[in-house]
Amino acid sequence: MRVLVTGAGGFLGGFIVYELVRRGYDVIALDNMSRAGYGIKLLRDLGIEVVVKDVRDDLSGVLGGVDAVVHAAAYVDVEESVREPDTYMDNNVVGTARLLKSCLRRGIYRFVFISSAAVYGDPKYLPIDEEHPLNPISPYGVSKVASELLIKSLSTTYRELKPTILRPFNIYGPGQNPSYAGVITKFAERLLRGQPPVIYGDGEQTRDFIYVTDVARAVVKVLESDASIGKTYNVGTGKPITINQLARLMMEVVGLNLRPIYEAPRPGDIRHSYASIEKIREEICWEPIIELKEGIAKVIKWFRKS
Repeated sequence: MRVLVTGAGGFLGGFIVYELVRRGYDVIALDNMSRAGYGIKLLRDLGIEVVVKDVRDDLSGVLGGVDAVVHAAAYVDVEESVREPDTYMDNNVVGTARLLKSCLRRGIYRFVFISSAAVYGDPKYLPIDEEHPLNPISPYGVSKVASELLIKSLSTTYRELKPTILRPFNIYGPGQNPSYAGVITKFAERLLRGQPPVIYGDGEQTRDFIYVTDVARAVVKVLESDASIGKTYNVGTGKPITINQLARLMMEVVGLNLRPIYEAPRPGDIRHSYASIEKIREEICWEPIIELKEGIAKVIKWFRKS
C-alpha cells in the first residue's frame, strides 16, 4: 500500500512515516517545511525525500498511485491560535478541505485525520470518551472540530470516502519542537540544566501523556482495520497523572531532588483531562505499550545525546 503522509517533517508526522516504513509501506512524505522539525531527521535516516508542497496546493502530481492519506499537517500552538485565529482557520481547516478535494478528484478514499483532544475543551465528565460534547476553548481546538465536521459531512455525500479520525491526548517523545512542546519536554530541558521544573498553579491538575510511537502505531492499526472506517477514536493511555507527580517522576529519572517553582495558573488551562480508550481497544485491538517512566527515560536519553 502506498500512503501519503502530510506534515511528515513534523514531530508526529515523522514518527508516523517511520512506523509505516518499518511495517513495509511505501510512503510519500509531504511537508511545506514552514515548521518542519525532528521529523526531517527521521526521514533522512530512512532515505526518504520530502515532497515540498502545502496541502492547499494542487497535489494532482503527487497523489498518483496513492491508496491512503494520513493528514497530520497542522499548526498546533494553542497560544498562537488565540493571537492568529485566521491563520489557523486557513492552514488547518482550508488545508483539510483542499486536501480532501484533491483526494476525491483522484479517487483516493482512505483518509486518516489526526485531530486532537483539544476538541473537548473543559471536560464535563471523566474519563473523556468519544461521545463527550465538543466544546473547544481555543481557535486551535475549533480548527480541529471544523475539520472533523467537514470530513463527516463529505463522507455522507461521497459514500465511497473512508475516513478515520484520531484524537490524541498529550503526545510526548524525543525531538518535540520546543516552541510547541508540552510539559515533559519543558521539564526535561530545565532538569538537565540542573534547574527545578516550573509548575503553573498548584500542580494537582491531571493529564494523559501518550508516547509518540504509540500514536504512530495507532495510525498504522487503523489503516489495517476495516472496522475503523467511519469511526473516531481517542488515543491516550487512560491513566491520569498530576503535574506534581510528573515532576517527581522526572526528577527521579534524572537523579535530582529539587523543589519545583510554582507560578500563577495560566488562563484557559484545563484542570483535569484523561481519555477513555475502551473504544479503540475493543474495536481494533490497539493499546499503548510505552509506560510513562520508560517514555520519560527515552526523552532524557535523547536530550543527553543531542
